Amino acid sequence: MKIAISGAGIGGLAAALCLHEKGHDVRVYEAVERLQPLGVGINVMPHASGVLHGLGVGAALDEMAIRTRAIEYRTRFGHLIQSDPRSVEAGFEYPQYSVHRGELQFLLLEAVRSRMGQDAVVLGKAVSSFTQDERGVHTDFADGTRHECDLLIGADGFRSMVRRQLHPQEAPPHYEGTMMWRGANLQAPFADGRTMFIAGDHDVKFVCYPISGRAARDGKALINWVAEVRHDRPRAAEEADWTREGDRDFIAGFSGFQMPDLDISALLKNTQKITQYPMIDRDPLPWWTEGRVTLLGDAAHPMYPMGANGASQAIIDARVLAHSLAAQPGPKGLLTYEAIRRPLTTEVVLNNRNSGPERVLDIAAARVKGPEDRIKDLISAAELEEVAANYRQVAGFLKRAV
Repeated sequence: MKIAISGAGIGGLAAALCLHEKGHDVRVYEAVERLQPLGVGINVMPHASGVLHGLGVGAALDEMAIRTRAIEYRTRFGHLIQSDPRSVEAGFEYPQYSVHRGELQFLLLEAVRSRMGQDAVVLGKAVSSFTQDERGVHTDFADGTRHECDLLIGADGFRSMVRRQLHPQEAPPHYEGTMMWRGANLQAPFADGRTMFIAGDHDVKFVCYPISGRAARDGKALINWVAEVRHDRPRAAEEADWTREGDRDFIAGFSGFQMPDLDISALLKNTQKITQYPMIDRDPLPWWTEGRVTLLGDAAHPMYPMGANGASQAIIDARVLAHSLAAQPGPKGLLTYEAIRRPLTTEVVLNNRNSGPERVLDIAAARVKGPEDRIKDLISAAELEEVAANYRQVAGFLKRAV
């Protein structure tokens, strides 16, 4: 089939590779005139990295990214609340990776162009609307041109035009009041150089992990960080712009965070570029698919970055979409894809609103009052594991039976 994908982000490019592998004629249309490796760090969970290894980009991913050993949950005083292993050695079939978003996007872009041709990704083509009939989809672009195809996949992100046409009466973005500041700084590594930690609680939280294999080979770490502060009077979600430069007033609020292996205040002050963005998502949709058109990734299920799971779910979407269309070409395959993915991603979106695996931070914050307190005296290991195991089940990355 001739399949058009709106959006050349991680989800759209992964979908192009998966669909091409099944023999489809795929073209990706991207609104911007020039792609740039924007953003900072993201995580690719074990089940999603398995898809990337299956697509033949695992070796390149190992070169550019960090194989995450574990996610540590810590108090603001530096106590280790819980360590959640994410490595192959811990029983996962594939590794978890921490990587620069732009580097992963360009790795997929290069793979698409090398396998499908340089014209497989067309830039400067913003989808403005579409119509469809029993024979195909007519996609109109903002520049006045039109493309005819059998299926249209809306992978055009949080402000998806395809989603807007499918659901014109949708409510505004959902925002509980947490503002995020993000940045990355090249410096000496912390811990073992493969650890991600999340410290604080639901109101004031710090997330930190290395994202560069190249820096690690040079004995350094490109440390990606996210600082989150919850406000009583949130900024309007419509103002969200993830490229907006952030203020630095928030840094003082993290002066009390004392980690044994990292000076957080110095990390924040030494970071040259800081961006600011509200933590937002959208209410889960009652349906994604209409005839020959469906949604994928953030266009289908934008979620809070709890559990660092957004890109991973988009990659899983891509694989399930390709398998579904291989079994049932055409609109029926799109409905099968939605029937598999929509209930699962809806559960992830709602679980993330309740802090996902990070609920252990709030459990600890309610009981640990100072650096002299001991976690094992206040929280049982079984209580912590219940939270972690539940999220692994919800998000779909389970360990192999050992």
